[in-house]
Amino acid sequence: MLATGATTPRDLQIPGREGDGVHFAMEYLLKNTKSLLDSNLEDRNYISAKDRKVIVIGGGDTGTDCIGTSLRHGCKSLVNFEIMSKPPEDRADNNPWPTWPAIFRVDYGHEEATARDGQDPRVYSISGKEFIRDESGKLLGINTIEVDAEFQAIEGTEKFWDADLILLSMGFLGPEHYISEPLDLELDKRSNYKADYGKFLTSHEKVFAAGDCRRGQSLVVRAIDEGRLAATAIDTYLES
Repeated sequence: MLATGATTPRDLQIPGREGDGVHFAMEYLLKNTKSLLDSNLEDRNYISAKDRKVIVIGGGDTGTDCIGTSLRHGCKSLVNFEIMSKPPEDRADNNPWPTWPAIFRVDYGHEEATARDGQDPRVYSISGKEFIRDESGKLLGINTIEVDAEFQAIEGTEKFWDADLILLSMGFLGPEHYISEPLDLELDKRSNYKADYGKFLTSHEKVFAAGDCRRGQSLVVRAIDEGRLAATAIDTYLES
């Protein structure tokens, strides 16, 4: 059974992407956690945000963790870009119960940033256009433009943001394919391993898949549920 997770990050392929100063969120968080557990950060084997002007692109739990970690490092400034518009305080008419309420929320990272800097770090309806670097390749910041509800650029809203550390937290595209390619597994339209919920059998007659690699990035409780159900499906398969 494959339970490899959905670990291929969504990139921001705009001019100036290549070079130091722009990192995927999980690279930043994993290095920090490893150094913290190994040496309480004394080995310096992590990406430090201390005294740096940080921009986190993307929200969600991972983006919040980037905000919190940057604050703990002692970043000089912090901004969080969200391409979505600011959610309403209450449910919208097109978001009735029992669907998940798409409302404005404040997580621990936003609270800590507000407490330190006096304002919520989030900027909404904004999209990156170009990473700006000097002649030596050093990151200077990013040019952005505001977008409408359909994510179309609004002319005349360009802006430069000063930054020397930009963290990309824009979700994941699906699993890595170092296993699926040799097995020639069929993929769904989102590049996940194709396997029906309940059966969990992939296009390979002896390979099962469960969790994020099958359904896409989701909650750990759903992965646990699928793991248990897939174990039952495999047991039934082996007994048949």
